[in-house]
Amino acid sequence: MATAEALSVIPAAVLRNLSDKLYEKRKNAALELEGIVKQLAVAGDHDRITAVVKLLSEDYAYSSQSNHRKGGLIGLAAATVGLTSEAANHLEQIVPPVLNSFSDQDSRVRYYACESLYNIAKVVRGEFIVFFNQIFDALCKLSADSDSNVQSAAHLLDRLVKDIVTESDQFSIEEFIPLLRERMNVLNPYVRQFLVGWITVLDSVPDIDMLGFLPDFLDGLFNMLSDSSHEIRQQADSALSEFLQEIKNSPVSVDYGRMVEILVQRADSPDEFTRLTAITWINELVKLGGDQLVPHYAAILGAILPCIADKEEKIRVVARETNDELRSIKAYPAEGFSVESILNICRSQMSSEFEATRIEALHWMITLLSRHRMEVLVFLSDVFDTLREVLSDPSDEVVLLVLEVHACIAKETQHFRQLIVYLIHNFQIDHSLLEKRGALIVRRLCVLLDAEKVYREISAILEGESDLEFVAVMVQALNLILLTSAELFGLRVLLKQSLVNSAGKDLFLSLYASWCHSPMAMISLCFVAQAYQHANSVIQSLVEEDVNVKFLVQLDKLIHLLETPIFAYLRLQLLEPGRYIWLLKSLNGLLMLLPQQSAAFKVLRTRLKTVPKYFFSEEYLRITSPGNPHGQTSHLRGMPHISDGFDMNENSRNGTSENSHNGINFPSMLRQFEQIQQKHRARSTSQPHFSYDSTPPPKEVQRPEDHKEPNKSQGVNGGPPSRSYRMSPPRQLQR
Repeated sequence: MATAEALSVIPAAVLRNLSDKLYEKRKNAALELEGIVKQLAVAGDHDRITAVVKLLSEDYAYSSQSNHRKGGLIGLAAATVGLTSEAANHLEQIVPPVLNSFSDQDSRVRYYACESLYNIAKVVRGEFIVFFNQIFDALCKLSADSDSNVQSAAHLLDRLVKDIVTESDQFSIEEFIPLLRERMNVLNPYVRQFLVGWITVLDSVPDIDMLGFLPDFLDGLFNMLSDSSHEIRQQADSALSEFLQEIKNSPVSVDYGRMVEILVQRADSPDEFTRLTAITWINELVKLGGDQLVPHYAAILGAILPCIADKEEKIRVVARETNDELRSIKAYPAEGFSVESILNICRSQMSSEFEATRIEALHWMITLLSRHRMEVLVFLSDVFDTLREVLSDPSDEVVLLVLEVHACIAKETQHFRQLIVYLIHNFQIDHSLLEKRGALIVRRLCVLLDAEKVYREISAILEGESDLEFVAVMVQALNLILLTSAELFGLRVLLKQSLVNSAGKDLFLSLYASWCHSPMAMISLCFVAQAYQHANSVIQSLVEEDVNVKFLVQLDKLIHLLETPIFAYLRLQLLEPGRYIWLLKSLNGLLMLLPQQSAAFKVLRTRLKTVPKYFFSEEYLRITSPGNPHGQTSHLRGMPHISDGFDMNENSRNGTSENSHNGINFPSMLRQFEQIQQKHRARSTSQPHFSYDSTPPPKEVQRPEDHKEPNKSQGVNGGPPSRSYRMSPPRQLQR
């Protein structure tokens, strides 16, 4: 019925020409059709108008013949022009066939579809906004059309649609955003240009709030920053810069949380420009958002820390600035701040290949301990597990910060002991840690936690340790640190007061039991404490098994250390042999233990030759005879003359005479030393033992008479030069 009505008003010649293969005939037929529809519109004959539009759609626009489809498209445009103001009433019939033709296989049909919709849009303007999403989707596809003519036609239509949208008050951004978000993932460069163009246009319309929907298409814009086309990268960057400026101007209308989720992912992009843009955005959002970003601090920190070590300097600078800004904001769990999340980020970054990242992660741990101490201590076992692995880090700065974290934890007594136990356990299970980093770790802890407290606690723990070999190694390491480290100067000063001061005596006694596990450490401790007669007693108590290769290597080190400024006081005491007789006897005892061909023997013998000749006089021999218990009047400079201990006769060894000095029972302590050494001898086996010395010892030590005088460049037994056993005083740590 509708077709009959249409045929009754449209001449057969017009319908025939409308489907002709020649464009001119189709154009002329369209002009005639426009006049017919205009007459019907004036007459108000809407039924026949509807019939004409239906005929053009069904018999032409949807036809299987391409010429018919072309005629139908031009006919629908002509009908719309003829309808003028009445066209809006028939758009539901006119527009769908045209939109359908945008996906036609014939490129010419697609071209005429663009031309047709262009003419329709010029007539109806804002009335066709109801079809905007369908038109936008069609144009999005046509922008990447394989035919350049179709692309050109689509661009013309696109410009017209943009003009109409910017003028319209009926455009719905809420309905459009889902479509835009979906299309932002398309990789085609033409489509990307099309999308950025629309985002820019819509953002320029005052009545359209694109900023409020920014998270919906922000990720797509960041995707475009790494596009192979320079033009697209530039357009995307320009759009992002504009949005960032709008955020600065209106920070309250921003969904910080959703944007941060996108930005932290983009901060890990392999593309350098994308990383820089993302970290710049994060920097600005941290400054603007402040408290609003508290729940997202962990995610932000996880993005910032790797960028601190980025190969691009600009990224490193912005990342450090952001990190400082984030750390300056004080947030609390009640505000959504998650200590556990931040801590987990820091722990995960400990495995980073970049030193700068690991350092900043440790700084964050220190910050958390200073602000949220109790919350951090809840996860103490996890923290310890992480820090244990980092103690072997190749970077000294990282290790020092690890120790600072430990020191922050160890402020309370129970945590302090837990820390020392933990460190000793790690030294025990990882000998290389003690060998390579032991000195650094102990020295730093002494600075952070008080040297005396650290040494007392370590000594107390070692005293109860059943692994005698490990205790001996540990004591040797601690003793070397005590003798050489500038950080332990105060501890050495206190030990020098052992025979005249209660504080010095207490420290000496607290170290003694553990130091008994190493003869050379014990002798060194006595030298520092100026208990020279006891040092001589220890030397005299040594048996053949004690004077082994390890002992000689340590003795070699001690002899060379005696020539350093640390023992200047001891060398000066040699100028008064009458007052420091037991020092001379001790040094001569050590000289007798050294192989004659060793460099250490020559060093010590040369030093002893500088002693005044009074040392060799008959008077000296008389006052140092075993029957004279007060042969030494050793005392500290400026202090009263006090006896240094006891003689080596049988009665004094049994403690039946006055053998106490400043309350120290030296005979009893000597027996303790001998008992512990006996345990070591009993437990010794033929298996090699771990040694703190990194220098390999000589294979065998033989009697001096078995050898000729070696070359001066050789050390013990003609092995490596003795200087290889020397240990230079460690560099001063930064306090």
